[in-house]
Amino acid sequence: MVSQVKEYWSDEIVVTYDTARCIHAAECIRGLPQVFDTGKRPWIQPANATADQVAEVVMRCPTGALHFERKDGGAAEPISATNRVQVRANGPLYLRGNVEVALPDGSVLSDTRVALCRCGASNQKPFCDNSHQAGFSAGSNLGENKARTVELAGNTGQLRVTPSANGPLRIEGDFELLSGDGRTIYRGNRVSLCRCGGSANKPFCDGAHNLSDFRA
Repeated sequence: MVSQVKEYWSDEIVVTYDTARCIHAAECIRGLPQVFDTGKRPWIQPANATADQVAEVVMRCPTGALHFERKDGGAAEPISATNRVQVRANGPLYLRGNVEVALPDGSVLSDTRVALCRCGASNQKPFCDNSHQAGFSAGSNLGENKARTVELAGNTGQLRVTPSANGPLRIEGDFELLSGDGRTIYRGNRVSLCRCGGSANKPFCDGAHNLSDFRA
């Protein structure tokens, strides 16, 4: 993934936008249309609302494409005490918390909000790039629970995501795994989640990648 980060300033707050991670969830546009308007240039105008309002809406962005830096002494984005992974119907996995994602080039992305591909078709793996819109069909319910609780070394307050070669997303660290409606919750600290799109037990990996031509 090649980040393309742009900055939009007011006297009170700076909003950063990473075009490579945006999947047009449009939470920002719905939340503050006077600030976020794709029909205007620049499309982000943070001076059109208070810094508190802008920060609150930025934190609704589920992908981490939007972030902010306060210039007025206001609070930075808090890190949730609970790491959450939520399944989006016919779409990605939304992660929130103290998240660390291992990238193919050996670097690590640390963030509070991430959207990860589960259809297998993204050109920005392990991140979602909206490729699921080309026919991927998968509900937001949780299959048979494969989350485990085992003894882990290191800081379990951090959610570590390691995409395995041609295989699943390996998640380590204390987490809650939620269905799309938030009603079903599994808890654990280790799980393998499907990213090839073929599992019959989504969102959990069932080895379907071994029978397909999935490459990542």
